[in-house]
Amino acid sequence: MIELLSYDFLRRALIAAVLVGVAAPAVGTFIVQRRLALLGDGIGHIALTGVGLGLLTRSSPTILALVVSALGAVAIELLRVRTRTGGDVALALLFYGGLAGGVLFANLSGGSANLGSYLFGSISSVSTGDLYIIAGLAVAVIVILLLFGRELFVLCQDEEVARASGLPVRFLSLLIAVTAALTVVVAMRAVGLLLVSALMVVPVAAAQQLTRGFKATIGLAVVVGIVASVGGLWVSVDADFAPGPTIVLLAMAVFLVAVGTGRLVRMRRTDVS
Repeated sequence: MIELLSYDFLRRALIAAVLVGVAAPAVGTFIVQRRLALLGDGIGHIALTGVGLGLLTRSSPTILALVVSALGAVAIELLRVRTRTGGDVALALLFYGGLAGGVLFANLSGGSANLGSYLFGSISSVSTGDLYIIAGLAVAVIVILLLFGRELFVLCQDEEVARASGLPVRFLSLLIAVTAALTVVVAMRAVGLLLVSALMVVPVAAAQQLTRGFKATIGLAVVVGIVASVGGLWVSVDADFAPGPTIVLLAMAVFLVAVGTGRLVRMRRTDVS
């Protein structure tokens, strides 16, 4: 672990890993609760169009990915609510369109070789400028959840109850979609756009095996996210593995351990009762 502090680029990678480990599962808890676990995956593919545009225009792929993914998240929510097309179909339409657009623009720019770092992550190449953007977005995500967490919880539990309670359901729905888009961009450099949804969902699934309350699930999911992100970064540096897949596989390993532990705990409770 000491080697993570030995070089500037590894220190930046470590800070980015912690930020991603906090933000992704925190937002993911609300998304999973609302049964939109694939939302992050769909937004990730839409963000790829922004990356491609950034490469094509020689501007910041991260900033353009943020703008495009936020607009895509709004489009997904509007399609889900205002049309007869189901949420899954709306996701699929933008999912494939975003992927195709990103690859096309990257090819036109001649920078398709750089696309892999955005598709599968390249946390060790995070620059100081990237780190400032990641930190700013992560703080924005956490602030949004702290300010609107209670309202978002009610919405994710039951939209009809939220509407009957007088909550601004449309605004909150758009807010959680845009927050998910911010989180996708936060995690993009760490695990890649194709794997970002895993870091939003797997730590939450692991926490649900061991907790009952919503707040406890968020807390444990964040712990799992940090462990997976930092642990995956350390393993990737030590064993010369790709960081993004290593982080996701470590999160999956934690999930399997949580499933086994949860079953043992439930069996013991049954035996005692």
